[in-house]
Amino acid sequence: MKEYLVGGAVRDALLGIPVKDRDWVVVGATPQEMLDAGFKQVGADFPVFLHPETHEEYALARTERKQGHGYHGFTVHASPDVTLEEDLQRRDLTINAMAKSVDGEVVDPFGGRQDLENRQLRHVSSAFSEDPLRILRTARFAARFAPLGFQVADDTMALMKRMVADGEADHLVAERVWQETRRALHEKAPTVYFEVLDACGALAVVMPEVAALLAREGREPLNHLERAAQRSDDTAVRYAALVAGLGPDERDALNSRMKVPNDCKELAVASGTLLERFFAYSSPSAEQIQALIDEGDGWRRPERFERILLVLESVGISPEWTGTLAQAREQASQVDPKALMAEGYKGKALGEAIQRERLRCIRDVAENIKSPGTSVQ
Repeated sequence: MKEYLVGGAVRDALLGIPVKDRDWVVVGATPQEMLDAGFKQVGADFPVFLHPETHEEYALARTERKQGHGYHGFTVHASPDVTLEEDLQRRDLTINAMAKSVDGEVVDPFGGRQDLENRQLRHVSSAFSEDPLRILRTARFAARFAPLGFQVADDTMALMKRMVADGEADHLVAERVWQETRRALHEKAPTVYFEVLDACGALAVVMPEVAALLAREGREPLNHLERAAQRSDDTAVRYAALVAGLGPDERDALNSRMKVPNDCKELAVASGTLLERFFAYSSPSAEQIQALIDEGDGWRRPERFERILLVLESVGISPEWTGTLAQAREQASQVDPKALMAEGYKGKALGEAIQRERLRCIRDVAENIKSPGTSVQ
């Protein structure tokens, strides 16, 4: 029985990047031998075990055989006669198909080390085409390592294009598309994820609305995402900035197709709606500023309103204007309904009095407002 550190831990160590997660492959062992050694089995589809002390994952060396479409269409074979090279060959990219023995020897049967040096993301073998999820993963790795100069190798891009043309990308399920997209939104260069997917044709399959948006607006939606990533590490803010240019029907269709979580979906809808309202005003009056805050539910949900303002800044609304909206909401929030009730207001009259007092506060803030603009920062 031999143990090898595999995958990302080996790759990142060679790149000089701090290693966060360590995964291991065990060659020459049976499940019973792992259990006898104190490991706890956790894998349902194939034997994966947790180390009794470190709790790191140890998987038995395995091979996979394509049986159907999508990433579920595989049968897994794990046994003591599966070699390390056979296990590594089933992996996606050469830079992820290296191993390190316990004595520090790097095992690199597919040229991963050379591709690290050449800054190439290259598929290990033709088996890459059997799993469409690898298209998304490759795009995500491109987004992660773009600042280091990595690019998708030409032969791998050609293979991804063929996979899309052959309909493999049609079998990607919404949950996995969103999972990879969410992770990509937090990579070091998130825009590269969408650029790679667009280049190979997969974006038009899994996110046709975003592909159409890029076709008609060029790089601008990606610029929105880039600025959002500079302003916030909030997934919802980044996603809302990316899709801000979509119409309501397009946005709803995209959210539904990808089964976008409620938090991200709601912020995208609220931000898009407020942006439409904002551009409808050439120079918002105090009444219109109040209407914008009402529309953004800024009185009841001030934290979400602040996130909306981050999205608006990311798509080009000047910080002066978002600052004015924030200040107006803050000042008008000082209106105390209880004080008005003590004056005898109630029911409909109370609501009108609250709005009237809020408007008075907003007018005080709005006196020195300049015309809004799209001063991109």
